[in-house]
Amino acid sequence: MQTASTVLMVEPIAFGYNSQTAENNYFQVEQKDADIQEKALQEFNDFAAKLRSKGVKVVTVQDTLEPHSPDSIFPNNWVSFHENGKAVFYPMFAPNRRVERRTDILDTLRSEGFSIEKVEDFSHFENEEKYLEGTGSMIFDHDYKIAYGSVSLRLDEELFRKFCAEFGFTPVVFHSFQNVGDQRLPIYHTNVMMCVAKEFVVICLDCIDDEMEREKVQEVIKSTNKELIEISEDQLQQFAGNMLQVQNEAGEKFLVMSETAYKSLTSDQIQRIENHCEIIHADLNTIETNGGGSARCMLAEVFLPKAL
Repeated sequence: MQTASTVLMVEPIAFGYNSQTAENNYFQVEQKDADIQEKALQEFNDFAAKLRSKGVKVVTVQDTLEPHSPDSIFPNNWVSFHENGKAVFYPMFAPNRRVERRTDILDTLRSEGFSIEKVEDFSHFENEEKYLEGTGSMIFDHDYKIAYGSVSLRLDEELFRKFCAEFGFTPVVFHSFQNVGDQRLPIYHTNVMMCVAKEFVVICLDCIDDEMEREKVQEVIKSTNKELIEISEDQLQQFAGNMLQVQNEAGEKFLVMSETAYKSLTSDQIQRIENHCEIIHADLNTIETNGGGSARCMLAEVFLPKAL
């Protein structure tokens, strides 16, 4: 199944700019407002309410004050939940993000009726300074068992290939870049430059600088018969690649994105998306600016089977 009908969200309690992740997340800008947490919480609650209003099941858990984890609002980087009843814990680049891994969150999902039969823990690779930040760094095409991964400090190629071998995905490895001042630097997470939905793929091909890699990615997408919807690098900077398709329990599909991303799209791009599904967009400006992540980063899909 490509789209989940349940998502996990972590409610912020001390959200703010994270200097450790800003080392290679060039989307982050530090705001000095005293009410950043209050604004982020309002954005979080409004976003969750929009999803629920469409019938998407949202399981929310609250962050903890101690240990302090300013990026806990982005749970998809440290955990993923699979149809075979497995949860996976991932190795994280920033030391202050590693404390986000919480086994009590698994208990919350069990209490919601989901079955977690095994936890696959890759976090020990942090000791080797190898990182693989979940569905931030990997984009899954579940229908075709393909995993797309853009190499960066947050995606170690060897570890990515190891994950794919263990979980039965065919890895598609490439390198993507963005302009930072007068430099061309690696994009920190694959999910800011591409999104795979049931019937289409949104992607910024212009940020794949190597022509052979770019053609390879296009060929793989073409082989899945999914419509390819290109976005520009300027749109990528507005989080237009950071989208996720979800569905409600009736099977109706939605493409989820931020207000910033939505406003950056052309009418043609919007129409092409809406030919396949409705768009849900929410104001996430405070979260995007300080956290350097957007709508997709806030959602951990729950594909787990229901407990018998």
